[in-house]
Order: sequence, then C-alpha cells, then structure tokens
Amino acid sequence: MIGGGYATGRELATFFVPSGPVGGLWGLLAATAIWSAVAALTFAFAVHTRARDYRTFFRHLLGRFWWIFEVAYLIAILVILAAFAAAAGSIGASLFGWPEIGGALLFMAATTFFASRGNEWVEPLFKYVSVLLYGTYAIFLILALSRFGDRIAATFAASHPPDGWLTGGVTYASYNIIGAIVILPVLRHLHSRRDAVIAGLLAGPLAMLPAVLFFLPMLAFFPGIESVELPSDFLLERLNLPWFRVVFQLMVFAALLESGVGGVHAVNERIAQSWTARRGGDFPMPKRAAVAAAILALAVFVAGQFGLVALVAEGYRWLAYLFLLIYVLPLSTLGLRHMLRVRRAEPLATIIPATDAGS
Repeated sequence: MIGGGYATGRELATFFVPSGPVGGLWGLLAATAIWSAVAALTFAFAVHTRARDYRTFFRHLLGRFWWIFEVAYLIAILVILAAFAAAAGSIGASLFGWPEIGGALLFMAATTFFASRGNEWVEPLFKYVSVLLYGTYAIFLILALSRFGDRIAATFAASHPPDGWLTGGVTYASYNIIGAIVILPVLRHLHSRRDAVIAGLLAGPLAMLPAVLFFLPMLAFFPGIESVELPSDFLLERLNLPWFRVVFQLMVFAALLESGVGGVHAVNERIAQSWTARRGGDFPMPKRAAVAAAILALAVFVAGQFGLVALVAEGYRWLAYLFLLIYVLPLSTLGLRHMLRVRRAEPLATIIPATDAGS
C-alpha cells in the first residue's frame, strides 16, 4: 500500500489534498479505519478457511462465482503495475535523466527476479524495504518541518471547513485494500484467528502513518501541489538536499518494487496451487519468471499509453467501486456470517507448516 500507493505523493494529491488540510487528515483517518476493519476480516477469514491464495479464499467467499474476483484482480494488477512502472520511469528520468522507459524496464527486471523466487525471497524483501521506508519517511518529516514548518502552519490557519474528505478516504481505501489479498501467501505465520484479527487491526495505522508524515509537508505548497505529477520529487527539489533526494527516490523505487513483487507473487502462488494439485511438486522457477515477465511487459506498455496521472485518477477510482462490490461487501456480510457459525477454526500453522517457504 505504501510503496505502490502514496510513496510518489501522486495518490495523496489526487484523493486527499483537494479536501484541504483538515479534510485531508480526516480522509486519511477514514482510510485507516477501513483498512484495519477489512484487513482484520480478511486475515480472520483466511485462517478460518485455510486459504493461502486468492482462488481458495474466494471459492469459500463467493462459491462458484469466485472467478469474478480473478478477472477483476488481473485487471487491477495490470492497472496498478502500470502505475508503478510509470512512477519508476518518472524516477529514472528525474534522478538520472533516463528516458521514461528506462526506469520502467529496470522495475520490470527487478520485479521479475524477486517474484520468480517464492516466499523465501519475497518475505525478506518485504521486511528490509519496510525498515528502509519508515526510516526514510521519518527523516523526511524532520527535514520538511525544519524547512517548511511556517508554510504548513499558515496553510492550516487559512484552511476552510473540510469538504469531500469521506469520499476521498473511502475511494482510496477501497482499491488499496487489495493489498490484504495480495499478502495471503505469507499468512502462514498466523497461528490463530486472534493473531489474524490483531494483525489486521495493526495494518491500518502502520500503513497510513507514513501517509500522514508525507501529507503534512505537501501542505506547504497547497493547493498547487495537487497538479504536480511527482509530488515527492517536487518537495525534494525544494529541500535542496541532493543527497537526500537520491536516498528518498531510491527508497520510493524499492517500495514500488516491494509492492510490485507482492502483486505478481500472488498470481504465481495462485498458479502454483493449481500446478501442485494437478501435477504434484512445486511450480518451477522459470515458469514463475515467465508469468511475471509477461504481466510486467503488458503493464509497461499500458504505462506508456496512459501515464501516471491518468492511471491514478481514473483507473484507481473504478477499481475502488469494483472491489467494494465483489470483495468488501461479500466479506463483511457472507464472510462474517460464515465465521460466526463456527466458534473455533483449526490454527493455520497446523495445516500449513512454516517450513514450506518457496512453495
């Protein structure tokens, strides 16, 4: 959510900045609450149904209509990866003067490399990039407040009553909550439904904390920053610290990589589940790489056709409506009723040992 979402600042500019300083913060709070609630339900239902891939999850949730989610998910992954590729292209152009395709191809190659190697490579990537991400955001906030603090305070002082914040928060949360489905393969570490609920409730605040840290410095240049394609680079240029600009943009690229790998890995794990059921054995690494490369090549093409701003403003908005209808609504009704019927589910760890990394 962080890396592929607001690390560039583009999504914050689209869904929260238009609501103003106070409204934007209310929208971020709404997104946090939605993420926590839906993630807790998702993780609990995954433990309850022993689902480690989205096909198994939605077969239990939607029955014979599970394939509707798969179609929607593949469309979503294409749109989201296209936005990631466009952002990577913008970063390469901004830092190194590369053509837009250069950064996009680097993103494609790195994502294919990690996504083809299974859980034992994906999980450490999640862990170490997250440490880099939080540390960089903390430094960014300190530097921005020291340089732009007066401007941020002035923006709050002149702000009008919040407007449209709930729509922005709900829309943003709705298409990003797909992240809870993307990480189903690593839920093997949860031992009980209680673990699942705690993890889900923590997910919202942990995912949105860097958003708040980023949103505040953006207000120093409100409202003009709403129309900037890459707000992160816009702010970094005004900090006038070349070394930190390089560090931050490399962090953004690493975060895009983390998110891209998560999306492609979920597809590979879904295919691996069917492969094992039909043929036995693990899904081979070369085939994982071929799947990843095919998806990413198409995403890079879409990125070149539409660009980052259009993908975020229009593509993400329609994805939000789609996932509210086929994922959030069924989960909060049918899924919750299903779990309440059974007082206790068998712990996931007893079904899927933690030693099956890379399957």
